Amino acid sequence: MKNISPFHIAIPVHNLDECRTFYRDVLSCEEGRSSDQWVDFNLFGHQLVIHYKPKSQMESLHHNPVDGHEIPVPHYGVVLPWDTFESFANELKNKRVQFLIEPYIRFEGQVGEQATMFFLDPADNALEFKAFKDKSQLFAK
Repeated sequence: MKNISPFHIAIPVHNLDECRTFYRDVLSCEEGRSSDQWVDFNLFGHQLVIHYKPKSQMESLHHNPVDGHEIPVPHYGVVLPWDTFESFANELKNKRVQFLIEPYIRFEGQVGEQATMFFLDPADNALEFKAFKDKSQLFAK
């Protein structure tokens, strides 16, 4: 794979202080610039910005079946190196993060085999982190 440029994603949160603490202290993201309406974070080399948005009567997350699990939609995250995924998953378990889908191997023995896990931030944004032992499988058909 070629050198990958960092992505930028901005997500809404109705509880800026609680989410700031979660991303900084639970996910160990380095905090960057901020205001009273938003906070920048370094999420494994990518730019994540949490923006305050008043809580609305949004409908619950949609779910699609994948490999025997109900996957929340929308969701976001980062594809990590295998060893980083394992240590990050253990760190989250030690911090008592409540998983929607515990870390496990998806598509085991098939094309696209990957480690994956899902959990929510305090504003109910769904996150997925994954890893491939063979990164060439990332876009395999």
